[in-house]
Amino acid sequence: MQNCGLPFHFSLGNTDLKMPDVIKHLYKYSPSQGGLLYAWFPSMHTRVDIMLCGRQGEDILLSVVDAVYKMLCRLEKMANYYDADSELAYLNRTASTHPQQVSHELYDMLTFCVDCYIRTAGCFDVTIHSADYTPNLIRSVQLSPQERTLLFLQPGVTINLSGFLKGYALEKTRKLLQHYEVKDALINMGNSSVLALGHHPLADGWKVGFGQGAVLNGRKPQELLLQNECLTTSGNDSHERKHIINPRNGKPVEGKREVAVVTDNGAIGEVLSTGLFVADARQREILEAEFRPRLILDL
Repeated sequence: MQNCGLPFHFSLGNTDLKMPDVIKHLYKYSPSQGGLLYAWFPSMHTRVDIMLCGRQGEDILLSVVDAVYKMLCRLEKMANYYDADSELAYLNRTASTHPQQVSHELYDMLTFCVDCYIRTAGCFDVTIHSADYTPNLIRSVQLSPQERTLLFLQPGVTINLSGFLKGYALEKTRKLLQHYEVKDALINMGNSSVLALGHHPLADGWKVGFGQGAVLNGRKPQELLLQNECLTTSGNDSHERKHIINPRNGKPVEGKREVAVVTDNGAIGEVLSTGLFVADARQREILEAEFRPRLILDL
């Protein structure tokens, strides 16, 4: 995804609000359009860019960014597969010996992702990084709703939520923005997970651009208009990158290719784009019928 047609004639932020050093921001105000805050920081192994529009003032808008940053840090501490100190990592180490208690939010995530294995005809599988992975290994994941526990019915099972977490984070961000009554915003997580709310200050909705390889209905789209929607992308952005594993054979998908989808929900979009990337023709039909995205783009 290329730039989003944003006006970058900002001044350096001028606020007394104490913020984490990793958060950088610029601010612009005009009597006719109100305030425009652009902020960015590292999180979830990528860069997060945030554009907020409103008349709340710089300090209030910046406090929204701070709330988003803290929420993302909390999610990483809970569900980061690569953080040995996260709750998910602890469960991966211990849930094969006896049932482990799971926090409410993480339990709901796990339930959603296990259910998505069925909904995607096996194309989305959070056990894909398990040692000695085989198709249907996810059936060894036992979730007990009454006790809110997780048990792996065989050794070597691990759960990786990386193909879901950024989309889930977009929905948590949406709720925070609603709480602060921010109606116009663009959230971009690593150019692969985007939430567009309301309108750009100078136009309807938010326009995002694509690279030269994008194909939509046989044509190359120059830009796409998003309004109260999510754009999520999965795949290999280079021939060298092979980070998505096909659940059918347990092997990385090769070749430079990406799939992007426009959906109403970021978590659904993340699951769908990942599933479509590995799906065969029959599975693709199943996914389209099940999730009904507004757009599917082969990039």
